[in-house]
Amino acid sequence: MSRGAKAGIIGTVFAGMLGVAGFGAYNIFSALDTGGGGGGSGGTSSPTAAQADRTPSAKEVSETGTDFLTAWAGGDVVRAAGMTDAASTATDGLRGFASDGHITKVEITPGTPAGQAMPYTVVAHVDYQGKETLLQYATSLTVGVDAKGDPAVKWAPSVLYPGLADGDRIVTGTARTPDLDIVDRNDKTMTGQQYPSLARIFDDFATRYGDKLKGGTPSVETYIEKSDGSQGKTLVTLVKGKGKRLRTTLDSGLQAAAEKAVAGKSQAGTVALDTRTGGILAVAYSPATGVDNALQAKEAPGSTFKIVTAAALIEGGLSPSSPAPCVNGANYKYGRAYHNDSGVHDNPGANLAWDFAVSCNTGFIKQAGHLPGGGLTSTARQFGLTQAWNVGTPTPDAQPTMPDPGGDQDELTSEMIGQGRLQMNPLIMASVAATAATGTFHQPLIVDRDLIDGTIASSHSLPSGVSTKLRSLMRGAVTNGTASSVMRGFGSDAGAKTGSAELEGAAAPNGWFTAYDGHVAAAALVQGGGHGFASAGPIVAAVLRAS
Repeated sequence: MSRGAKAGIIGTVFAGMLGVAGFGAYNIFSALDTGGGGGGSGGTSSPTAAQADRTPSAKEVSETGTDFLTAWAGGDVVRAAGMTDAASTATDGLRGFASDGHITKVEITPGTPAGQAMPYTVVAHVDYQGKETLLQYATSLTVGVDAKGDPAVKWAPSVLYPGLADGDRIVTGTARTPDLDIVDRNDKTMTGQQYPSLARIFDDFATRYGDKLKGGTPSVETYIEKSDGSQGKTLVTLVKGKGKRLRTTLDSGLQAAAEKAVAGKSQAGTVALDTRTGGILAVAYSPATGVDNALQAKEAPGSTFKIVTAAALIEGGLSPSSPAPCVNGANYKYGRAYHNDSGVHDNPGANLAWDFAVSCNTGFIKQAGHLPGGGLTSTARQFGLTQAWNVGTPTPDAQPTMPDPGGDQDELTSEMIGQGRLQMNPLIMASVAATAATGTFHQPLIVDRDLIDGTIASSHSLPSGVSTKLRSLMRGAVTNGTASSVMRGFGSDAGAKTGSAELEGAAAPNGWFTAYDGHVAAAALVQGGGHGFASAGPIVAAVLRAS
């Protein structure tokens, strides 16, 4: 028989065999070896420091890993643990895995080693009070050498299950609390498996709101019990209980569209809001296992922030038709020269509407003298950008950030075009678009405000004349400006603003886009995406079209 036979499924019943030699099962596989399995003594001479520090060979990794898995699957816990660098700890872990998890059999399929690591898949048979199920997963082990220089499996809890930490254990039994059934605003059930971008948020919901909700009956399940005694991730369910019901502001249809729109993009995020209430309709980011660029990004918003700047200039007495020359290299009074995007040509006869539509930086900066109170703060307050937000799920260190430029003229004019020390994310910029659409800021929420501990940011309204003129500017960006190509086909109540934010040392700027249509506003960020209309614009348009 060839050694390739060892790559097949290793499995046998081991209920009642814990601690038994299991010689027959082990002997079948060890007979396939020609060079001796892992964990053998290999001689009687004393080890040298070089032996103890050496790296095991590929053959030793393969044989030691396979022999360990064979012993484990055969129920020979003592032998399996003896092939590790922590026999006592490994013995407790292997025995606890079977007894606490009510696991009667494991079938293990070794993979191809890579360096010192050997991957493998496990099919664990769970049997609890007459209910049976399978727990299937993939994990890996690492082979090193012990103090004698012999190959040995480096013991870690993750050998039993991926991500298992010290002190954690696999348990099968009645869950501590009922499951949480999360539903959207139309009472449709949603899960993190269906919508990967929501998995982190839904895990937070279970911790944050589980004890506040009444009703439900616990499931019987296999789960991770954390080292502090709390219940962690559910692995499989044997008997489904009745979950507690948590209603959110989300819309499953828009969420699906948002997930699809960001899929495959590197470092992208998008958020959609109900303009009438601030309710969060969708949150998606890519990759879904990476940084939440939808709620937790901290990036300069680029020209999308000109929505706020335009509102401030209108409050200061300008109108869309007010002269606002667009001249490359200009500044307000003094300081460094500002430059426009290469696609924006000089237009000394431009007005504010033209500057907004084509996103002329200098056309805005030259009007800094019209800012009410000499800055952006009072208008930013009307957009909710000077308060902390409590949306119902953590947005750590990613709150609206409106730095006070003080007497720094360059910082003030940089902020007017969404640069400088400004830090925003798609949630915030979607809210900016929603406020522009309705004239009133409503702090975004993802669950009913009665469930949320702490203060909700207060609502503010723009002066009616400001709101009307601002919407006309955003409409102009759709009809004859930088948003026209991506927003083609949207109705007369749609408005938008594109943006790109320069980053020092970056190959390309971040792409931004925010827009509203009807009662939905959305924003997107694509880090390193370049022009916002090309990178972030299609994401927002896809979400709005699904509303």
